Amino acid sequence: MTSSVDSRWNDPVIVLNEANEPIGTCPKPDAHQGAGIRHLAFSCYAFDPDGRLLVTRRAPTKETFPGVITNTCCGHPLPGENLADAVERRLREELGLNVTGLHLALPDFDYVARSNGYVEKEFCPVFVCQVNSDPVLNLAEVEEAWWMPWDDVVALARVESSPLSPWARLQVPLLAGMSPTAW
Repeated sequence: MTSSVDSRWNDPVIVLNEANEPIGTCPKPDAHQGAGIRHLAFSCYAFDPDGRLLVTRRAPTKETFPGVITNTCCGHPLPGENLADAVERRLREELGLNVTGLHLALPDFDYVARSNGYVEKEFCPVFVCQVNSDPVLNLAEVEEAWWMPWDDVVALARVESSPLSPWARLQVPLLAGMSPTAW
């Protein structure tokens, strides 16, 4: 996979009401325009057996938050797709990773963030997992990736001018008290 175009930009997203119930779908670009449309997403933090987090830099061709440093993987489930299956699918598509354990860590996370004229208005459950291999990057999705000690990620999220994505800056402190080797 070496395409240089955001391969999932034209997929539909699952539109949610304020109670986080699905009420339909819309094209992903529509969900990210204007005030944004609340929709279902996910984030995942993948750790190695030593408790290091796989940190990624989003591809410069991504429509939203291009080139931003963030957690391991983010995405949207397809209509009818189980959320955990979507996380595993995106880890394979973006990073060539197979999960050895996947756990829902923050079931009720949501946020709004803006970038380059786009808006993320997402209900975004956060998963953690362990992986036992190094990534194989899909350059349409991820420009680079590296392993980082979890304590360093937590410290980076606390820095006011942190280069982390807006969602990672909010998620990491909520995950900080959890032990990555316990997952």
